[in-house]
Amino acid sequence: MFDFLDLDRYDLFGAFWTTVQLTVFSAIGSLILGTVLAAMRVSPVPIMRAFGTVYVHIFRNTPLTLIIVACSQLLAYTLGMSMGAEFATDTMSFRLAVLGFVLYTATFVCEALRSGINTVPVGQAEAARALGLGFTQVLTLIVLPQAFRAVVAPLANVLIALTKNTTVAAAIGVPEAALLMSDMVEQEAQLLPIAMLFGFGFIVLTLPTGLLLGRLSKRVAVKR
Repeated sequence: MFDFLDLDRYDLFGAFWTTVQLTVFSAIGSLILGTVLAAMRVSPVPIMRAFGTVYVHIFRNTPLTLIIVACSQLLAYTLGMSMGAEFATDTMSFRLAVLGFVLYTATFVCEALRSGINTVPVGQAEAARALGLGFTQVLTLIVLPQAFRAVVAPLANVLIALTKNTTVAAAIGVPEAALLMSDMVEQEAQLLPIAMLFGFGFIVLTLPTGLLLGRLSKRVAVKR
């Protein structure tokens, strides 16, 4: 059934390794940017709240493919940004794809984290302010640690969605799993078994993540 699979001709493991790298780097960047956006959305400064709200609404409602292509066409070919990879097209495409994923996925991290912030009793923040702590101290020392514990499961869903969304990177030529799948379908003309093979590959990537983070969310859940 899988006699078309020639690992010397098709770098299957290399393609999925690129998918894993895209997921890991994008997840780290999204977590950082999403946390900053969540802090801005609950900030007492109106202009920061407004910026966070506008950013989230614009990027969350923009198709991911459009963001990825815009990163490639606008930043790389119009503005000349090379992301530190002037002489390596593949590396530049990879970094631009990560940037696009970070800009898009951070909005979902932000909203998940903001919902976690809303689960923290208001009285805790008021008590901290009564002790003389500033907004940043209240947020980083009291609110965010509890918020992260409350949203492990939603963040797991965001991570799983990010893993599947990495297939969009094929639009700018990043040699990940979806691009290899497209090439194999074109060369071998066996759509169903090739689709099953790559579907199984993504299940292998996402299922353990969901199970592991699901158990972690129960273990670290805040008992109220």
